[in-house]
Amino acid sequence: MGFARSRSKYRDQRFSDDLVKACTELVTEWAPEPRPEWVTCVPSRRHPKLVPDFARRLAAALHLPFYAVLDKTDDREEQKRMANSIQQARNIDGSLAVNTSTLPATPVLLVDDMVDSKWTLTVAAYLLISHGSGPVFPLGLALTGQ
Repeated sequence: MGFARSRSKYRDQRFSDDLVKACTELVTEWAPEPRPEWVTCVPSRRHPKLVPDFARRLAAALHLPFYAVLDKTDDREEQKRMANSIQQARNIDGSLAVNTSTLPATPVLLVDDMVDSKWTLTVAAYLLISHGSGPVFPLGLALTGQ
């Protein structure tokens, strides 16, 4: 099953509907409080459509709106290539920006595909909250870090 998902991701540039269904079930069973009222995602310059497409489909399955409020400001080395946590934190610092014109002040589900260091989700959540969102609930599709 994992191979089929990877093949779909790289061949079709799209995560499978089965993964959307599994994540929908996961979030429903998780039942975070307060309940997320919208969905956003960590953007990627290497695969600009992959995660937003998945997050939009997940949002639709959860009957929530999707807002692309995070932007990548520049290209950085992949987190998994950093030797330690300090390098990972420095690598992500300043690489994300928030579009406050569409930022709801309510709880949000934050989606990322590959979680290497957890710094990207940490910084993204900090930025969302510091710019006025409600609580942030991170959801990573795969843990790849050490």
